[in-house]
Amino acid sequence: MCCGCGALGLAFTKELAAAGIRADLWAADIEPAAIACARENLEPLGGRVFEGDLFEAVPVELYGRVDVLLANTPYVPSEEIAWMPPEARDHEPRRALDGGVDGLDVLRRIAAVAGEWLAPGGHLLVEESEEQAPVAAEIMRAGGLAARIAEDEELGATVVIGTRA
Repeated sequence: MCCGCGALGLAFTKELAAAGIRADLWAADIEPAAIACARENLEPLGGRVFEGDLFEAVPVELYGRVDVLLANTPYVPSEEIAWMPPEARDHEPRRALDGGVDGLDVLRRIAAVAGEWLAPGGHLLVEESEEQAPVAAEIMRAGGLAARIAEDEELGATVVIGTRA
């Protein structure tokens, strides 16, 4: 979800394949240019790419069956976009960056219904800033998911993981 060019889905699928795990990859985004790029990157692997707003783009046949939902949500607070490096702020569509007042608006929309789309034991994974992660975890809990924060200091990455019981 919010797949952009499909980089996360591509990396995740390749890592699973290297471990001998087959995955069906379904990707969605609202941005037409991202969809075109994601199709180039993911369709050769058998991935399916859909255009639309969040779960509206997801085929209903996946309802309650998603094991892992990677959501590359916009998480930059609206007022901080001006402070971003020009290569991002001047060349990315604003809606790919702008996460609303606190940067978590899109996550709120996803977390509110993700539990319905996830299979039992399924996970929602969302990269957030270290500062936003505790609030993002609370948003997932409010959506009925068990939430935890995982950090990789070497990569400087923080992921919030919500799990359906």
